[in-house]
Amino acid sequence: MSHQLSEMKTDADSSPLKGLKVIDLSGLLPGPFATAILADLGAQVTRIEAPRRPDLTRHLPPMSGDQSAAHLSLNRGKRSVALNLKHPKGVALARQLIEGADVLVEQFRPGVMDRLGLGYEALSTLNPRLIYCSITGYGQTGPLSHRAGHDINYLALSGLASYGGSPAGPSLSATQVADIAGGSQPAVIAILAALLGRAQHGRGRHLDISISDGALALNALTLSGAQLTGVAPTPRGELLNGGTLYDYYETADGRHLAIGALEPQFATRLLTRLGHPEWLGELLKPPAEQAELKRSLQAMFKREPLSHWLALFEGEDCCVDPVLSLTEAVEHPHYQARGLFTHYPTQGGPMAVMHAPLGFPQPEIDVAQSTGLGPELNAQGAELLRALGVDERELEVLRAEGVTL
Repeated sequence: MSHQLSEMKTDADSSPLKGLKVIDLSGLLPGPFATAILADLGAQVTRIEAPRRPDLTRHLPPMSGDQSAAHLSLNRGKRSVALNLKHPKGVALARQLIEGADVLVEQFRPGVMDRLGLGYEALSTLNPRLIYCSITGYGQTGPLSHRAGHDINYLALSGLASYGGSPAGPSLSATQVADIAGGSQPAVIAILAALLGRAQHGRGRHLDISISDGALALNALTLSGAQLTGVAPTPRGELLNGGTLYDYYETADGRHLAIGALEPQFATRLLTRLGHPEWLGELLKPPAEQAELKRSLQAMFKREPLSHWLALFEGEDCCVDPVLSLTEAVEHPHYQARGLFTHYPTQGGPMAVMHAPLGFPQPEIDVAQSTGLGPELNAQGAELLRALGVDERELEVLRAEGVTL
């Protein structure tokens, strides 16, 4: 164990994407989440933001002083420069930044970047090695490509919402499943694959990441079967969707237990611990005929509080866990032991930030300073523009013209 830890410590000295330069022209969640992962892996991420239309996540509560906790976390480790891309000088400066970059991530509707003079064709001529990742709701092509959408729309269109709720109807997702699992994560995978390809043939490429496509692909266990049989999955009717013991059960104090005892050995341990091994015979029936067993389990769990059931199942390997609140999850001993969080000082007090759990050591950060958190708008703007050769007099002119702040 100590040998493994020492190896990890050594690995931390060289982040896997150290030296990679990323330009981030995205906002809200999908693009910034993707570039946060790249930053965690050591990439130098520079956000180009509008001077007068800041990313809405900067104002998303709760706030730490005058800064959004979500923005501080989501844009950790990045730099910010404010450039007005509707002004020719702003576009020219953006092109200079992009000329020396490896990756560009943008999240505008199809055609917007072309109209700005920052489309893939124009920039690939400027920088043939550029990996240009476009993240949109519906992709660069197709009849819906220019439509607006949000997570709820992508989940609906992909079929995921149709069987993820209850027979009464779809239920809202607690987090943005489509945005992250259908957009951010495929974008990171595609970028890393494109970097590998570029190392082999020397050229970049345009990546068309559609969040709705990604959401459709999340039907991994059900899509092909539904196509094969012509029968779509239904709420609470599937093996992993409440069709068996696999479900949430309310306890006497209004809390819930999650039970995933699918395999016979886990179901046997569960029912034996509950004092009803005879109920095992019910599990031999088709899922649709196990409703009575589930009603019996629910009635039993409602008799005692969550703490009683956690004590009963302590040490028993039968796929039973409490449904934790997010604050409880962060404080759970297992996650704490995994070392998933870095605590930063902020205006509102210490704040835990979770970096991408990709098996690499946490990035080395001076937490005595809040430099690892999302930067203020244009925090590094003057520094970045000076590096492009802009002197103080030119900088004042750019500010007066509304090109930057």
